Formats: sequence, C-alpha cells, structure tokens
Amino acid sequence: MSAPAAAVGRAHPRLEGRAKVTGTARYAVEHPADGLAYGWAVQATVAKGRIVRVDTTAAEREPGVLAVLTHETAPRLNPVESPELLLLQQPRVRYRGEIVALVVAESLEAAREGARLVRLDYDTEPHSSVLTERHPSLYKPDHVNPAFPTDTCVGDFDAGYEAAEVRLDQTYRTPAYHNNPMEPHAATAYWADGRLLVHDSSQGTNDVRSTLGRLFELPAETIRVTAEHVGGGFGSKGTPRCTPVLAAMAARQVGRPVRLALTRQQLFGPVGYRTPVIQRIRLGADADGRLAAICHDAISQSSTIEEFAEQTAVLTRTLYAAPHRRTTHRLARLDVPTPSWMRAPGECPGSFALESAMDELAVACGVDPVELRLRNDTEIDPEEGVPFSSRNLAACLRDGARRFGWADRDPAPGVRRDGRWLVGTGVASAIYPARTPGASAEAAAGPDGTYQVRINATDIGTGARTALWQIAVDALGVPGDRVAISIGDSDLPPAYVAGGSAGTAGWGLSVDRACRSLRRQLDERYAGTAPPDGLSVRVDTTDEAAGLPRAPRYAFGAHFVEARVDVDSGEIRVPRMLGVFATGRVVNPSTARSQLIGGMTMGLSMALHEEGLLDQRFGDWVNRDLATYHVTACADVQRIEAYWVPDEDRGNPLGVKGLGEIGIVGSAAAVANAVHHATGLRLRTLPIQLDKLVDRLPVG
Repeated sequence: MSAPAAAVGRAHPRLEGRAKVTGTARYAVEHPADGLAYGWAVQATVAKGRIVRVDTTAAEREPGVLAVLTHETAPRLNPVESPELLLLQQPRVRYRGEIVALVVAESLEAAREGARLVRLDYDTEPHSSVLTERHPSLYKPDHVNPAFPTDTCVGDFDAGYEAAEVRLDQTYRTPAYHNNPMEPHAATAYWADGRLLVHDSSQGTNDVRSTLGRLFELPAETIRVTAEHVGGGFGSKGTPRCTPVLAAMAARQVGRPVRLALTRQQLFGPVGYRTPVIQRIRLGADADGRLAAICHDAISQSSTIEEFAEQTAVLTRTLYAAPHRRTTHRLARLDVPTPSWMRAPGECPGSFALESAMDELAVACGVDPVELRLRNDTEIDPEEGVPFSSRNLAACLRDGARRFGWADRDPAPGVRRDGRWLVGTGVASAIYPARTPGASAEAAAGPDGTYQVRINATDIGTGARTALWQIAVDALGVPGDRVAISIGDSDLPPAYVAGGSAGTAGWGLSVDRACRSLRRQLDERYAGTAPPDGLSVRVDTTDEAAGLPRAPRYAFGAHFVEARVDVDSGEIRVPRMLGVFATGRVVNPSTARSQLIGGMTMGLSMALHEEGLLDQRFGDWVNRDLATYHVTACADVQRIEAYWVPDEDRGNPLGVKGLGEIGIVGSAAAVANAVHHATGLRLRTLPIQLDKLVDRLPVG
C-alpha cells in the first residue's frame, strides 16, 4: 500500500470553514447558558481625576437590572502583574474611557439603559495626553518589548555620519492605530461548585486562566478557559483583558452566568492600541548608496498605569549592513490608555520610517531603490556578527521586481500622467523575527484506527488549526480523515499565545514530535495497527526549542506598490500591490496567502486611511467607530498578490518561520514611496490623505 500524499505544502480549506460560514461555530458570547445575564461597561468621562460621588439609584431601579458594580461595591481582587486588570478597585481615573462601573441585567437592553443611568461625579486634574519630542516625562525604559535592549551602539555613529559623502536626517510620524478585530473583546463566565468556566475571545487561554486564578485566589485546576473560535485579535487579545475579569466578577456577584461584549466604540482604549511614534532616521552613505552609518531614534508613549515600550527601532539593528550604528528608544508616560501589541509591534511603524528613509537615500544618491537595498544586503547579522539561519531578502527583491515589471520604471518622480492621474511605483523591504517557542502536545490513537491531537493553540482566523492538522497527518503517516485536532481550551496541553508569528513553528514542532513518538510506539508495540485499548503520548518541546541553533532567524520580504494620485483632488488610489516573501517552509499555501495579503492590506490601511484623532482637550480619540476610523476595504485596492521564494531554514526542524506579521512590515512605506514617485512630494507623516497633497500638486 502506498503512503498517503504529503499534507504539508498542499493547499487545504480550513477545517472549521463550514462551521463558520453556516453560523454553527460558537464564539465567546454565543455559548448557551441557563439564567444568562448581560453586562454593560460604564466608562470614565474625564481624562484624569478621582470619583468623588457614585449614584446608582436610578440604574438599580431600572427593570431587569440585577447589580451595579463600582469601586464601592465590586468584589476585591488580588494584585497581579498588570495593574490594568485590577478593575473597579479604586476611585482614581487614569484616562478618559477607563472602565469605572459595570451594570448587570437580565437583558442586554436593560444593561445598556442601566449604564446610561449611572451617575458619577469627579474631581478633575490637569492632564497630558499628546506625545511630543520634548515631553517632560520622556525617559529611557529598562528594556523594550518584549525584552530587547533599549539602546544599542556599534562602531562610532557620529564620526561615521560626519564622514559620509551623502547624509540624510529626517523625522517620520505615525499616529495611534486601533486593532478593530471583527469579533470584539468578549467573554461569558459561569461559576458552579467553586469552579469557574470562561469562554473568552483570547489569543491565549493559559495566560487568562493563570491571571484569573491569581485575581480570584483560585487553584488553576478549578478554572477552565476556552477560545475554540476567535474572530481576530491582531495582538489586542494577546494578553488577558478586562472582559473575562469583569464577566467573572459579575457572575460571582449575581450568582448567574454573565455575558459581556464591548461595543465597537469601547474598543478604542481599554484593550490596547498601537502607540503613536516619532522617529528620527539618520543615514550616512557613500555616493553609490552603501551605508556607512545608520541611527534610528524612536519616541513612543505609554500610560501612567503601566509601562509598555514599543520596540520600534529594533528592526534597524538587523536589516542592513553598516559599520557604524545606533538605535535608541524613549518613552513618555501620559494620561492615556496603555498601548499594547498590534500586528508586528515595533517592526511595523519602524519599517515605515526606515524604508521611507532608504527611498530618500536612493533619490539622493541617484540609485535605483531596489539596487540600493541589494547593495546594503548582508549575510551576517550587523550587530551580532554571525550568519543568519537563512536570509533571502535579495531573492525577494529580485523576484518581486521581475513580477512587478520594475525594470520599466522611469526613476524621475512626478512625471508620469494617465489622464488626470499622476502615476508612481514604490518598493520597501520587510523583516520579522522567526521564533520557535516550546509547547506541549498530546497525540492519541484509538482502537477504531482514528487519531486525536490535542494542544492549547489558538486559531484567531489564521488557519492555525488546519496547519497543525496537516503537520499531524504527515507525522502520523495516515489519511487525513482519520485525524482530528482539538485546540483553544486551557484543559489541553499548554502552548504559547497566538502571537509573534510563532504559532505554526512552535506549536507545529510539538505536534510533530508527539505524533512521531506515537507512531514509533505503535510500530514497536502493535506493529503499526490500532491498539486494543488506545494509546496516548504527550510531548513537551521546551528543552528542544531552547536548544535550537542560536543563529539569527528572520523572515524577509519585499513590497511593490503602484499608486495613482488625482491631480485635481489629491485622491489616492492603489491599483496594485505585490509582495514576495521568504518565510521558510509554507505549510498551507491557501491560508499563507490569506495571511500575507491580509498584512499587506493592513499596511495600505495604515498608509492611507487609519488614524486615531486625539482631542487634547479631553485626552481621548474622537473617531471611535468604523464610520470615522476608516479601515481599508476591498474597493481600496484593485489587485493584491503575494508570493514566496524557496527558503531553506536551518534554525527550525520543520523549516517553518511563521508569516502572520511579515506582510504588514514595510507595506506602508512602499505605499508612501509610490506616492512620492507619482507626485514628487515626500509625506513623512501618516496617513497620507488628499488634504496633505491637493494644494501642492501641479495645476491641471
């Protein structure tokens, strides 16, 4: 009998696809429960101050209202690492929009009306909510997310820069960005017989379970958190959030299951966002564009509640060769919500600044932008001084240029017209770390010849469930219809959070090892036949992952964009985006392409549309819905293509690098560079919108 065809590397539809399109897949607030109650969060209306009076009388009289939780009435919580999660514990207000009360009622409508009737009086204080280069609170954090050195220095940047034939010194700015997953942050919580069950919209239920255990003084074994289906997260659900805490608190208070989903408007603050960033890039090069000196200084913000330091300049430590290098990060603590992860944190905004500056350097040197990047490519990590596990940036640039038709490009900016449209093209490089965290997985063989694989991975819409199933099928060497996989439940073997483009690499390694171990035992004990009573094997890859080669491991990519700008109105259209990536072994081409073009689309949205507009008088964003905070839609790009090149990586036994975030890195810069090529105008502050162009375009 011939062996089954390999599953890895073949396009396969999502295992849960039918359940999702038929509406039978259950998300966090779709699980049925007897006696269900509903929560509605109340948010602070001041940016800084103290609650001095609470009046819940009218709210409690509202028919159907069961309880109103405030700092005066909420159950006490035990301290945890994140002060953000000590909800309703004290009267201080640290930012406008902070959750200061929760109304619980028998219907969603009653909870919402009760929330409207809660009366809170404040003693307000002066607030500071606008990030500037010279903000008095700026300081050097001990490290940047997650544990990178704050500053680095190689060689002598100042001397190298001063000696360079060509010098560039520019500042780039990006605003606050908000994740806005399709499924809002939501949870349903039940208490029964001293146990707590929570259905949460989370990227990692292990962390949620351990956090709830500490908050409520419960042993981990008495808590179960599930996230079988999650409607997106982009990092905002990568750490425990307010929703499972509030739902569990309310359920204990009223003695009934409680369902809580934040509204779209409520997502703009309490659940994290990408910090605004001010970046200064200085490049020194010879006349041929070869870098001699590079410096990247980044300024971002955090809240007064806790520190989150975005690692904005970290990619500059690795992407291009230069003997003299410096990167720095500084942080301002403002009266704003705490920023957090958003797809490719650090690398995404950092790449806009660096890749825009590289484009400006290409213009200054009279060198083609693709050729400039090739001249500064390196097989050796510029700071660590050792070879990469694999580095195929050059292959991405060359293949992308060929597919895009880059060779026909006229380098002169602002000279191509198609009727009333100015036409231009742009390019940018991409880089993102390739991580392989350890995880536990279990593989079991049943007496009926079927197999069950269990791991507490989380599929947030990426296709992770299907990719892990494909890895399991190949490792077991059996037909796919005999293999089932269970994920998204804290009762399963623990695994790393769905983040950092590390899921398929880390989870996949543990699934592969568990399935191969099971297969060996079946061969040794039962000659490859089904065991009479079943057989189960559990594997933890923490030690193996820690022992992998220490070579620098990154995914790479190159973006190519065509932009058109209306000469009369300044309207910008992007008819074509093309990306080529080096991401190791691709497990499922179908879902891989979906992830890559999703990231590219988010980069386009970052470049042209998204912007958190802060009203400094109130310390809050004024565009708190998808009508005023525009996110790129299908109509905003006519053609988007994603490809990949062969990439043999020696840093992971499966050859997998992960690709969830590389698609967004550099894509905004490619759009901005294309707009410059079309118009001759360099926009260094995102988003690029018609009001920034229209008065500067040629007449007619």
